[in-house]
Amino acid sequence: MKQSRTHNCGELRLSDAGKNVTIVGWLENVREVGSNFAFCVIRDFYGTTQVVIENEAMMSVVKPLNKESTISVTGTVRERESKNTKIPTGEIEVVPTEIKVLGKCVHNQLPFEINKSKAADENTRLKYRYLDLRNPEVKSNIVLRCQVVAELRRLMTEKGFLEITTPILTASSPEGARDYLVPARNHPGKFYALPQAPQQFKQLLMTSGFDKYFQIAPCFRDEDARADRTPGEFYQLDMEMAFATQEDVLTVLEEVLYPVYEKFGKYKRISPAPWRHIPFNEAMERYGSDKPDLRIDLEISDITAEVQGCGFGPFEGATVKAVAVHNFDQGRKWIDKLLADVEVQTGNKACWVKVDENGQLTGGVSKFLQDCAPALTEKLGLKPGSFVCMAAGKKTAAQKTAGVIRTMLGKRVPGHFDEEQYALCWIVDFPMYEIGEESGALEFCHNPFSMPQGGMEALLEAEGNTEKLLAINANQYDLVCNGYECASGAVRNHDPEIMVKAFQMVGLGEEDVKAKFPAMYNAFTYGAPPHAGAAPGVDRLIMMLTGEENIREVITFPMNKSAQDLMMGAPTAVDKSQLDTVHIALVEE
Repeated sequence: MKQSRTHNCGELRLSDAGKNVTIVGWLENVREVGSNFAFCVIRDFYGTTQVVIENEAMMSVVKPLNKESTISVTGTVRERESKNTKIPTGEIEVVPTEIKVLGKCVHNQLPFEINKSKAADENTRLKYRYLDLRNPEVKSNIVLRCQVVAELRRLMTEKGFLEITTPILTASSPEGARDYLVPARNHPGKFYALPQAPQQFKQLLMTSGFDKYFQIAPCFRDEDARADRTPGEFYQLDMEMAFATQEDVLTVLEEVLYPVYEKFGKYKRISPAPWRHIPFNEAMERYGSDKPDLRIDLEISDITAEVQGCGFGPFEGATVKAVAVHNFDQGRKWIDKLLADVEVQTGNKACWVKVDENGQLTGGVSKFLQDCAPALTEKLGLKPGSFVCMAAGKKTAAQKTAGVIRTMLGKRVPGHFDEEQYALCWIVDFPMYEIGEESGALEFCHNPFSMPQGGMEALLEAEGNTEKLLAINANQYDLVCNGYECASGAVRNHDPEIMVKAFQMVGLGEEDVKAKFPAMYNAFTYGAPPHAGAAPGVDRLIMMLTGEENIREVITFPMNKSAQDLMMGAPTAVDKSQLDTVHIALVEE
């Protein structure tokens, strides 16, 4: 179907010379060479074509037009004298016999130059996103997104999964983030919630007798934005399998995601599947993160025993972690910048020492560590030219600070960061419970619907003992790529008795479980199959494939960092009559 054109703007070649054609698109540029002579560039979705104006009649149509007006050009294709080998249509040009104006751009000045829109202020780009998307570089991310989603659907369907959509208006449930609430007009004082994920629905599908489910699911969370997380809404490849183990799920995702990375990824090196399994505690000890960037070859060492009693106050009674690099030749200004950046990112201070050409510790906190030097040299493999950066504090804080140190050193010291690859691994054996940073109470660590390892027996043995409860692992797993969490999943807790007991540990009784999760609890009492699943993030996957550092670059109409849609003006105030209809009154602070 050619619509109003015979060819698109990326289609014509030298073999088309002599043909009478019609092309349509946006007037990207006009370069006047004389009173009745000009070169025009016409752009559509597919590419660009040069149009040569050679007479007064055609010039009279083009000359008054602003850039980005849409036009139709009918004319003859001919070979260009000065060819442009950088574009597919660079050997030809069109000499028009008719030009029609299809849609005028009435603005003399655009908010930004279309082909350089990525250099513009982000809020300006988002306000004029329809112009930003005309940039072929920006558009290509959205095209890739469509291709990847189609490939995910194809691969999942080939593996016997059914694509089933689940409700958007549902009940509020505690899943780790704030809900977006929707007032119920016919039920005053009550609210629907937009789903943070289709978690309960997909588990209910398993109890309904469906064996394999997936969907490209929209999820809604009232979260703050980050470079790798968009506020408001995002999409995930949601999937679940009945009568399945953790290995069943991981195998499916490896067989689906590996070819997607291979086919669409910017980098051609990919960790071969099956991907490495790293227990959560090991990841924290070796990399200081449950999202380790394995492109960095540095690891963290625990030097607590080696430095105890050294006389340096922050080390006394603390866990001390260290990251060592060798052949280090940076000066004090570089080191001070590193320490400042670590403190900004973690809120914790780091310290350092170097090894001089004589093998002696020098600089930083070296005066406290002279007696420890032999033990540190053996533990860290120190030699002349080594640099050691250290973090101290409670175990978790020391681990996380050392993790940031590892990442910064890995990316800033040459030779430790192999960027052009996809380094994938599974993080497994997450703790079932943790002590909440804000509440100070026992909370679920990752996903409250996960099956604790050891089942009911493990919960009964640990009941009443916080230390033992914190030692229980869950059948949970995350897929990590290049330092980003790309998927999260678990073997589900399908036994209502184990579910009630697991929630009792965080202070929620049987009645609370029944009230908060009535459908799922009741469904499980009718004979639920063991089931497991996961949900790779589609937006983040596309970000990884394109090599973009900002997730908003791969979303068609993203919100800004403040969760505002600058193009549509959302969120907006609404009329009082609309609020009255849904029984809401605004109260001024």
